Amino acid sequence: MKHLALVLLCLVFIFSCKQSYKKYSTSPLQLKTKHKTVTYLLDSVLITDQMYRKELDTIKNKFGNNSIEIKNHWKKINKTDSSNLVIVERVINTYGWLGPKEIGEKANLALFLVIQHSNTFTQEKYLPIMQKAVKVGKAYPADLALLTDRVKLGKKELQVYGSQIGTHPETGKLYVLPLIDPENVNERRAKVGLKKIEEYISFWGLKWDVQEYNKNLPNYIKILKAK
Repeated sequence: MKHLALVLLCLVFIFSCKQSYKKYSTSPLQLKTKHKTVTYLLDSVLITDQMYRKELDTIKNKFGNNSIEIKNHWKKINKTDSSNLVIVERVINTYGWLGPKEIGEKANLALFLVIQHSNTFTQEKYLPIMQKAVKVGKAYPADLALLTDRVKLGKKELQVYGSQIGTHPETGKLYVLPLIDPENVNERRAKVGLKKIEEYISFWGLKWDVQEYNKNLPNYIKILKAK
């Protein structure tokens, strides 16, 4: 069950980022910037970040969620994530958070995804840096929203934008992880450029019923606190 949850969270990341970035039109050769080397490096980081994650569904369907194959594949992912984090931290420490106009959309996405796929300590460390980057147009509000939700849940607090989906440990069903003020989530999502939650969670075959969600929320919070 733990590995299924991890798979689903990775799908959340991939799907959410597809919504944030409609196209990758800028190649390193098109950039009039001094950061072309960084762009090439981070473009490669993006490829390795996604490479093994794209194989998760195939392995899960073939061998099962708790198989040794899935566990070994996660070891590959975790090892790659650690290597990618070293690169991304070095880039941020040297240049700050570089925006799409400086390094291109894909390289900018790599900065976000590697931080998003790191541990809670690292996510919390870079959250204020990304907040500043959003203010000056070097990062996307929608991406910041996803990172904010990850940090909140990592600290056993309720998420703000409803971007994170989990698997109920008792029923095995997918659900929106604990969310603050569910009635007004779409207003908050709209402010950062995210689609309505009804449309977002339909990707996982879920339907949004705020009354039913509020009914189940105390149980969802209990599960979160118990982790």
